[in-house]
Order: sequence, then structure tokens, then C-alpha cells
Amino acid sequence: MSLAEVFERVAGPDALVGFEAYDGSAAGRRESPIKISVKSATAVAYLAQAPGALGLARAYVSGNLDVDGDMYTALSRMASAQQLDVSLAEKLKLVAGLGGPRVLFPRVSPPPQEVRVNSRWLTGRRHSKRRDATAIAHHYDVSNTFYEWVLGPSMAYTCACYPSADATLEQAQGTKFDLVARKLGLKAGMRLLDVGCGWGGMVMHAAQHYGVRALGVTLSAEQASWAQQAIKERGLSDLAEVRHLDYREVTETGFDAVSSIGLSEHIGKAQLPGYFRFLHGKLVPQGRLLNHCITRPDNTGPARVTDGFIYRYVFPDGELEGPGFLMSLMHDNGFEVRHAENLREHYAKTLAAWCANLDEHWDEAVAEVGEGTARVWRLYMAGSRLGFERNQIQLHQMLGVKLGDRGESGMPLRPDWEPARPFPPSYPAAS
Repeated sequence: MSLAEVFERVAGPDALVGFEAYDGSAAGRRESPIKISVKSATAVAYLAQAPGALGLARAYVSGNLDVDGDMYTALSRMASAQQLDVSLAEKLKLVAGLGGPRVLFPRVSPPPQEVRVNSRWLTGRRHSKRRDATAIAHHYDVSNTFYEWVLGPSMAYTCACYPSADATLEQAQGTKFDLVARKLGLKAGMRLLDVGCGWGGMVMHAAQHYGVRALGVTLSAEQASWAQQAIKERGLSDLAEVRHLDYREVTETGFDAVSSIGLSEHIGKAQLPGYFRFLHGKLVPQGRLLNHCITRPDNTGPARVTDGFIYRYVFPDGELEGPGFLMSLMHDNGFEVRHAENLREHYAKTLAAWCANLDEHWDEAVAEVGEGTARVWRLYMAGSRLGFERNQIQLHQMLGVKLGDRGESGMPLRPDWEPARPFPPSYPAAS
């Protein structure tokens, strides 16, 4: 069996892609616009060591396997390879087909160290302040210029909300921020705490469009620096502030609203009760919390997969929980949940836009962050898009309220927060 045929076998007989290998062999659908090129023995070794998604990912990230054509299309056509569950006997047979035990130990460099999670960084108690800061820095302190290319002018690295199928990414991000503001019932003079604020998009939106005094905190020094400059340039310094700070170190209280957009995935299951209690304690009676986070469809599997590509290369210490579990925790820790919705299709569209942005700026991105990091992003975003489309992961917004002493919620009798039209973007062009 040729090398190309072995890779075709792993991908599955229904994979509509072509395979080419450095030994000159070819297999699969040779007329396909998607070509998988096996460039060296190292790619073979990765597949032998970890058949399936992780082995293929290692080979791609290290540059020993190339994908010619659209990455999302390639992954969708190779879905069986990503779900491959190989027994020991099958693995030994695969190793033999690839050339025997010698392929397990190639004399070629492994994936670039700078794009992998270094286990020595993640020392100490999981989700301690110091370890969380290190894990966040691995992902977010890449390059603000790189993020500007991928995310666009909004610099919003969370699921957008598309008011229509033809809305632009910037319109959808503006609509998302405005939807959060409306759900929180923001009005001029209120105080907002935005935890895990990223580059300050929600903070600036609340200040600019609602006259709210908004404080955002982030563990990423790069994000905080960018947001502080953007606030100054937009003339919002009297209302908006972003600090490089762990949310657990916020000392102020008496906020009218709290937004948490894309933070609770990083909190960890054991810390989630304390997270919700802490945010509850920051609110005035009838104050609202909007928790926006990636979730998993159910709670039957592990929340944290430490041997997978995402954990090793993208989100160290990340954990996903099911929406029902999160809702119960909110209730158990002081909140009354008044509304919840799943926006997973919106996240698939958001990721499609980010992938297009990366492809458009590919050469600049490689020059800025290195080819290994750029490949990680290309693979992870395309794979995540596929995951949201196929309901392997979801995105939930949950709105909770801190009741008054007599059970007063201050909520409208019916939801009143759906915007009537796409929210116009108000972001300056990315530099």
C-alpha cells in the first residue's frame, strides 16, 4: 500500500479529496480542488503516533502536510478521519502500512515549540490566578496586528449576531454588542462591569451608545493596551475604562449590570460556582448578568480533553459545560435566569468571516506571527466552524437577574431587546 493510499484509508472512502505523497504516490479523488500533500516522513510519524485529528493536525501545523484549497471544505470532507477511533491492533497495522516502527521516531524537527502549549508554563493549581494569566497570554497575547487582520475593525473575538443572512461581520458584531446592551437594560448613568472584556468592544459600545460608565477587565496585557488606546482615540475616557486585571481582583461594587462575553469557558468547572457568586455580589438589586459563552450540547462527555488539538495548541485549561448545568449554577448562586438562547449558527457564520479574513491576509499574518501560529489558526477556526454547524459545540447567551429583597426582578413582562434593524458599525478602519 502506498503512502497516499494509507492517508486515504485514514480519511475514509467518502472523503472527496486528493492525496499526494513525497514518495510519488497519489490516491483519492485526483480531480478534487482539495489536495492533501504528505511532504515528509514526519507527517507519517505523526499519523502513526496519533491516528485521526491530532496526528493530522500535528503534521499540518509543523508544515509536514499541506492542504491546498479551502481548509473548511477539506475538514468537512474528511470528517471520518477527525472522529477516528483506532484500536491497538488497527494502530499496529497502520504503523506497519506506513513503514514499520521506524516511522515513529523520525529525525526531523517536531511542531514549532512557540505554537504549542508548554506544560512547564501551566504549573500550579488549575485556574489559579497565575496559571490563568499564563493560559490566557498563550492565546491572546499573539499580536494585536494579527488580530486586527483576522477579526476586522470591531476587534471582537466572540460570536457575532447576524440580523440577516447578508449582514456583514461588522454589522453582526455591532448587533451582538447592542443585543447584550438591550438585554441588560442599559440606560444613561448606569454602571457596567464587563469581565473578560477583550479589546474593549462592549465597554466602548455601552459608553458611546448608551452613556453608561463602563469598566472592563482582561488578563491579556496586549488586549488592555489596545483597548486603552482605542478608548482615548474615540474620546470615551470620561465613561470607559479597561484594566489589565483578573476579574477576581475587581474591588468596586454596586454595578447595575455585568456582561461576560466569552469568559466562562476559561473559568473551569470547579470555579464556576464562585464565579457566579462573585458576579452576583457586584450587582445592585435588580441588576442583570448576561453570560455569553461556548457550551457543549450535553454533559455526557469530558468538559476538558487534554490530549486534543484545541487543548494542546489553542485553549489550554479551557472547559466547556452544557447549558442546563450553567443555568442551574446561576440559580444555585443567586441569579434568576430569565432568558436563554443558542446562537451556534451565528458562530459558524462568524468563524467563516474570520477564516476569510485570515486567507486574505495570509502572507502578512505569516510574516507577523510565523507560519506555525498562522497554520494553527487556519485549522482551529475552520474546524470550529464545522463543529458549530454540526452541533458538536454551541453558543449560549443566558440572562440572569439579582432579585430584590421581595423578589422584585425589574424585568419587562415580555422581552423587549430585539433590535429592529442591523446595528450600524461605528469602528474606525483597522490599521
